[in-house]
Amino acid sequence: MTQTPLTGTEEPDPAGSRATPARKRYWRRIRARTRIWRMRMRSHPILHATWRTAVAVVGGAVLVMGLIMCVTPGPGIAGIILGLAILSSEFGWAHGLLRRARNYAVRAKESAFAAERRRRERRRLRKGGRR
Repeated sequence: MTQTPLTGTEEPDPAGSRATPARKRYWRRIRARTRIWRMRMRSHPILHATWRTAVAVVGGAVLVMGLIMCVTPGPGIAGIILGLAILSSEFGWAHGLLRRARNYAVRAKESAFAAERRRRERRRLRKGGRR
C-alpha cells in the first residue's frame, strides 16, 4: 500500500475488496453448517413443523405487507419478492411464484428504462428543433 502525498495516510488496496481464499472458505463453512442444521431440523418431526410454521408466518407477514404497500406508499414489489423468497425456502409453490415475480420485476424495470430513453430522445429532438 502506498501513502498519499497530501495526507500521509495509506490508500486502500484495490484488491482488498475481492474475495480472498480465506473469505471464500469462511462462507463455504457457514453454508455447510447451515445445510447440516437444516437437515437435522427436517429429520425431527416437531422441529420441522415448527420451522415450517415460523417460515410461513414470517414470509406471509412480509408478503401481506408488500401487498399493502402496493396501494400505499412504499416498496410493494420488493416486499412481495422478499416475502416469496422467504416462503420459497420451504415451500415449492412459492418458488414458482417467486420465479414469476422476478420475471415481472425484470420486465417492469426494462419497461421503465425504455420509457425513460424515449422521453430523453423526445426532449433531445425538441431542443434540437428549436435552434
